[in-house]
Amino acid sequence: MDGGADDYLTKTFSATELMARIRVALRHSYKTAGNKTQTVFSVGGLSIDLERHQVNLDGEKLHVTPMEYNLLALFFKNIGKVLTTQYIINAIYGPGYGSDTQTLRALMAALRRKIEKSPAKPRYILTEIGVVYRLADE
Repeated sequence: MDGGADDYLTKTFSATELMARIRVALRHSYKTAGNKTQTVFSVGGLSIDLERHQVNLDGEKLHVTPMEYNLLALFFKNIGKVLTTQYIINAIYGPGYGSDTQTLRALMAALRRKIEKSPAKPRYILTEIGVVYRLADE
């Protein structure tokens, strides 16, 4: 710990304990300089307020389902990063869900219909080669 580690696990440990420690580490990684967690993110005219659980598009409040909100929040927390379909499925549905990409594609299509002027030519959530997605970081 004196060498710079934040945490450690000794053998044998449970998967539950490992996942809990990973979640704590992720929470700490979202902290900003003033020890405050950033709650409002925006790209172009699209913004999300994590504290108020609200999505806005061009200044107008946008109604999204809880799953669409979770997906959008995941993208904003990883803005500009390429996220694999399996990473998204694990983050949104949980690690025990499997690898049903069709459900994710349907959710993505529904979200794009709400946030994109032309869902066929997305401006915000871009599809990268290899069936992965990323939120544009304009």
